[in-house]
Amino acid sequence: MPPVVLALRRLPSPRLTGLGAGLFAAAAMLVIGFLDRLILDGSPIVFGLLFLPVSALTALWVRAADLVTAPISVPIAFAVGVVPIAGGTGGLGGQAMAVVTALAVHAGWLYGGTLVAGLITSVRKVRDMGRRQQRAAGVAAAAAAGEKAGGRPSAPGRRPVA
Repeated sequence: MPPVVLALRRLPSPRLTGLGAGLFAAAAMLVIGFLDRLILDGSPIVFGLLFLPVSALTALWVRAADLVTAPISVPIAFAVGVVPIAGGTGGLGGQAMAVVTALAVHAGWLYGGTLVAGLITSVRKVRDMGRRQQRAAGVAAAAAAGEKAGGRPSAPGRRPVA
């Protein structure tokens, strides 16, 4: 196997619920936003570039039953993380307008991260559906082989007679 694949397999692979994935993304983006404000004075390019891997990790780490939540929670996490770098003044109204403006101005990063999460979850879902179909075909083939061997087919929900 290529060394890149081996390195990727060594990375942790947690399976987060939909809520856990959303909280992970929101917390990560909030920390990134504060660090960006502290170190780089709120650089939107750095914030956007770091949003893309957070989107990918969120889509990779969400469990298969909650795949649909990743593309939904990622834009929410972007909105949470943009608060520290928005730079609003003048109280709550000024801060809210700064956040809305930052979301509008940096919509490209927002769409890009959402697209990354959507593509990753779509590929994961298609692969999962393929695995399920192969498993079902294997079970059907084994049942057909058992019938040819002289066994009688068992009714659904009942144990086969030996």
